[in-house]
Amino acid sequence: MNMTLDLPRSAIIVLDRLVSEGPMTPKDITEKVPLAPRTVSFALRKLMGQKLCRKIPNLRDMRQPLYMVDMERAKELRMKFEHIFRQVLL
Repeated sequence: MNMTLDLPRSAIIVLDRLVSEGPMTPKDITEKVPLAPRTVSFALRKLMGQKLCRKIPNLRDMRQPLYMVDMERAKELRMKFEHIFRQVLL
């Protein structure tokens, strides 16, 4: 699979949080990372565009979808671009 790191810093931060904590709503992500809600939404759109995460129904609150990481793709991306992840996630 040919991957490029066409992701902003915010998307790397959100991806890292989703990998470590599992599926979350945008609101939950905003509470756990130092990013504005609008920036989290932008990051999630970028991650979905790269097929690194997908939206799934939240059975507790259908108004707030959950975002779930494709762990295989995320792991592959992290291995390929470890040096960049380390710089962003200091």
